[in-house]
Amino acid sequence: MNRSHFPFDRSRRQALKMAAGIGLAATLLGFSAAAQTPLLTRTIPRSGEALPVIGLGTAIVFDVADTADNVARRDERRGVMQTLLAGGGSVIDTAPSYGAAEDLLGDLLTTMTVRPKVFLATKVRTAERAQSIAEMQQSQRRLRSNRLDLMQLHNVGTSAKETAAQVALLNEWKEQGICRYVGITHYLDYANERLIDVMQREKIDFVQVNYSIAERAVEQRLLQVARDTGTAVLINLPFARGKVFQAVRGKALPAWAGDFDAASWGQFFLKYLLAQEAVSCVIPGTDKPEYMLDNLAAGRGRLPDAAQRRKMLAFFEAA
Repeated sequence: MNRSHFPFDRSRRQALKMAAGIGLAATLLGFSAAAQTPLLTRTIPRSGEALPVIGLGTAIVFDVADTADNVARRDERRGVMQTLLAGGGSVIDTAPSYGAAEDLLGDLLTTMTVRPKVFLATKVRTAERAQSIAEMQQSQRRLRSNRLDLMQLHNVGTSAKETAAQVALLNEWKEQGICRYVGITHYLDYANERLIDVMQREKIDFVQVNYSIAERAVEQRLLQVARDTGTAVLINLPFARGKVFQAVRGKALPAWAGDFDAASWGQFFLKYLLAQEAVSCVIPGTDKPEYMLDNLAAGRGRLPDAAQRRKMLAFFEAA
C-alpha cells in the first residue's frame, strides 16, 4: 500500500506556494532546466542495475475508472507519468487491490507506448497457489504486460511457512521470466520484524516499507538488515499520509534547507529519506504533474549529511 493522497492535497499545495512563491505554470516552465541535472540512482544489490531514486505509487490516486466523468482525471494521471519519465524516473508501483489502478496504468503504458521505459512493480496477496497464479495472470492482463519487473508478496502475513511457500512461488515466476525481481511488502511498523525474518531466510531482491520523517521505525533495524542481506528498499508512505505537511503548515522552509538543495517541503521530506544509503527508491503516490515535478527535484543535487539530518529531525519535531 502507498500513502493516501487526498488528506493532504491542501497542505502540500500551501507548502509549495510558501516554499516557491510560484504557481503551476511557472513550475512547469522550470522543468526543462531542472531536468538537465540527472536524477540520482541507486544500485539494486543483487543485479547491479541502476534504479532512479524517485518513483510513483498508484494506490488511491490511480483508482480512476474508465468513464466519461473521469476523462480529465485520467488525462491528469497521464501528465503525472509523462513528468516522471521525462524527469528520468522509471519506477511505478501498483497492486491488484488498488481498484482501477492496474487497468489505468495498463491503458497509459499502451497508449503512451512507454512500457520499455518503466520499471513496473505489482503485487500478489493471496495465499493459495492457484489463486495466486490467477491473480498474477489478471495483473498481466490489466497491465498489458506479460513480463513484469518486480513482483511482490503484498503485506507479509504471520505464518512463516505460508510466507516461505509464497516466496517460493514468486521465485518460480522469476525463473520462468514472468518477473525480473521478487520482493515483499508491508505498510505498518509492527510488521517490520516479519520482513526482517524473510530477508534473513530468503534471497529476496526487494523489500517495500513505510518510512517518513514522522515514522522512522525502519531505522531501528530493518534498513541495516537490508544492507546486510543485499536487499533493495522501496519506500511507501514517505509523507505519512500527509502528516508531515500538516506539521509544517504555515511555516516557511528554513533557509538552511538550501545547503542540501531542498527548495520545498516535499523535497525536504524526501531528501531526509534518500540520505539513507539503504533506500533505493521512494514511491510517493501522486496525482498532479506539479507534485511529481516537485518529488523529482528531491532526487537531484545534494543530500543532507548525518548532522544535517539530525537538524532536520529536530526542526520537524519542534514544529
